[in-house]
Amino acid sequence: MHTISPFFIYAIGFLSFCIILALKFSNLTETSEFSNDATTMATEKKGIKETFYISHGSPTLSIDDSLPARHFLKSFRQKVLTEKPKAILIISGHWETSEPAVNAVSGPCETIYDFYGFPDVMYKLKYSAPGAPELATRVKELLLKSGFGSVHVDKKRGLDHGAWVPLMLMYPEADIPVCQLSVQTHKDAAHHYRLGKALALLKDEGVLIIGSGAATHNLRMINRQNGDSVAPWAYEFDNWIKEALLEGRYEDVNDYEEKAPYARVAHPRPDHFYPLHVAMGAAGENTRGEVVHHSWSYGTLSYASYKFSDKAEY
Repeated sequence: MHTISPFFIYAIGFLSFCIILALKFSNLTETSEFSNDATTMATEKKGIKETFYISHGSPTLSIDDSLPARHFLKSFRQKVLTEKPKAILIISGHWETSEPAVNAVSGPCETIYDFYGFPDVMYKLKYSAPGAPELATRVKELLLKSGFGSVHVDKKRGLDHGAWVPLMLMYPEADIPVCQLSVQTHKDAAHHYRLGKALALLKDEGVLIIGSGAATHNLRMINRQNGDSVAPWAYEFDNWIKEALLEGRYEDVNDYEEKAPYARVAHPRPDHFYPLHVAMGAAGENTRGEVVHHSWSYGTLSYASYKFSDKAEY
């Protein structure tokens, strides 16, 4: 009878162990890959549920750490919206056109310094987020399908400070493609609400829709010596808008010039308020607003910012 060598037995055992270990590792890797794929697919399917209106206030928001709104925006990814959007569509009160227009920049967006007389350091800030020409094409497609007769595409215009100042704080890596949409100040609030409704589908496609303006915006009434005291007209208008949004009274907000107290004082021009109507319209039916930040500057400048989401979430 032949005697089996102990070395042979050890070798066979070690080989079997290696095969079993390899099979387990392979299964774990496949499971992990499946899990990652499933998570990605679930995120894409989920999209972005909310839209936002951000009061960007003064351009000094870009450098002034004493402004509470600056700290709110810097914490946005951690406290407000943890999902990373596929792209961003931002509606700024600093781009006015006769018809809806979008920018479709190929490559990094130019940083536009559309303000004057501020500290030199502000003119050295850069926010070179990539443009989003595909999103611009999609925005145009949706608006045309919804009956807007003309949509201009600007392939050169970068981001004005109504866009890059808040985005620089919210997404400092500047790695998310950005498309900007203009406002039409000769039109009414309902027009901008319809713009938003036409773009609501973008949320399902992973696009974050942000209106950027100011809840109150009368630069002639700013009182730099006012301390913590808020002007009565600013408080009343700001509070009326807050209550209307929290209750989902969008029709009243569309008719704010007739229904809100001190509407023409709070907004002598509607450029900084119409981005709210776009965000509100893009939220869709059965939604309402939620205050995500509130602070004041100079007694008249409200930094009230809102999230719009499904009423069922409250």
